[in-house]
Amino acid sequence: MQIDKLAQLAVAEATRLGASYADFRFEEIRNENIEVSDGKPGLLDRNTSAGFGIRVLANSAWGFSASYDLTEDSVRRMARQAVEIAKTSAKINDRKVELAPIDAVKDTYKTQFKIDPFTISLAEKIEKLKEYDAIMHKLSEINSSNCFMNFRRINKFFASSDGSEIEQVLLHSGAGASCGIAKSRHERSERSFPSSSGQYMARGYELIDEIGFEEGLPRIAEQAVALMSAKDAPSGVYDIVLSADQVSLQIHESIGHALELDRVFGSERNFSGTSFATSDKLGELQYGSSIINVVADSTHPGGLATWGYDDEGVKARPADLIKNGIFVGYLSNRESAARIGRASTGAGMADGWQNPPIVRITNVLLRPGDSSFDDLIGGIDDGIYMETVDSWSIDDNRESFQLGCEVGWEIKNGQLGEMVKAPNYSSSTVNFWNACDAIGDSSLWTLWGTPNCGKGQPSQNGRTAQGAAPCRFRQIKVGA
Repeated sequence: MQIDKLAQLAVAEATRLGASYADFRFEEIRNENIEVSDGKPGLLDRNTSAGFGIRVLANSAWGFSASYDLTEDSVRRMARQAVEIAKTSAKINDRKVELAPIDAVKDTYKTQFKIDPFTISLAEKIEKLKEYDAIMHKLSEINSSNCFMNFRRINKFFASSDGSEIEQVLLHSGAGASCGIAKSRHERSERSFPSSSGQYMARGYELIDEIGFEEGLPRIAEQAVALMSAKDAPSGVYDIVLSADQVSLQIHESIGHALELDRVFGSERNFSGTSFATSDKLGELQYGSSIINVVADSTHPGGLATWGYDDEGVKARPADLIKNGIFVGYLSNRESAARIGRASTGAGMADGWQNPPIVRITNVLLRPGDSSFDDLIGGIDDGIYMETVDSWSIDDNRESFQLGCEVGWEIKNGQLGEMVKAPNYSSSTVNFWNACDAIGDSSLWTLWGTPNCGKGQPSQNGRTAQGAAPCRFRQIKVGA
């Protein structure tokens, strides 16, 4: 039976059994992961997964069931099981689930791209990775290296008892590289390009050439060598400038996760924490300085979280999170949005057909400022420029954090000075963003993809993006 007919059957059966709301989501996911390490092919993983999930509301409680068996009998069983789970859950739930209203739609959406990566031969991809790997090994000191490419295509079909039918095809491409030197357990260095997790976008194979490996890899190899003799980063209170990829992680951890509305209500309390950004602070909290403007936007071209509709059938749209430094909005799904009387921001996404949607970070974009890189550095007499995340830790309320970088440089009298190794900084979310007094301009702004954001129980892997330029922060604690 065709997928749309199975969807109609699922919704009808769940409704007949007592569901006040039901949706059906089919996904077929194709992945290809390729690695070359030290000139030799390593990981090669090609896989395809297909199945469906049925989600229902019955007696104001959720039920969900999923299967890879695409038959009428299986759909009926899963619909019945989902309704039974919901009715059982209703007996112990202390709160009735309500949903923010949405319009019913019939629509399609496809990622825009130039070259389908799945039409490029494996041999050609491996050869390109070998070429990248060889660039780093032109320096004899480099004794470890890794290059990778990842590609994913997701075919989705969504239907609900609200009357929506949505078909989407999403395409993601990603690649990255790293190199290092290890003389002993305590004598080692590593540099990554273009970030510690590479770069991922909703693009085709054309992204691989656009990342700029030929220009970037010689630079990081030289830096990996230089780090072996670099001095330790200083400790104290300094003005700092962070690279765009480092700001991306800072946004992800201290804005994106902090403003997931289900987290605010405690859904992650026993896993990865809650959030200080409670709803009574909406419109009141000075989250950052007046130049901080952050929007969640799943319509932005090329983002890993760019789509036509989320997994609840909510149409993608821009939604302000922080405006002129003031906290004004959340990442939300239909359930969490209803609890504060707002419309969903379209952040309900699932990790595959086998999981129900939860609130996820989408494309969270820090709007660019008007500073050149020279402006950012030139405004500092004594400080540090830090590049590329190496480690991070944040408390379970999304307030206090410490982040480390792969490399840094002293800033003396408005100029970059000596390289330093293992720089790190610590602060609290609101104090940190209020200390930002300059943001790089649009020429320095990049949309960074994060392919491995963990959340939920059972754990789900999310794909997110953060838009960022280099930023300057005043009087931040650096080092121990």
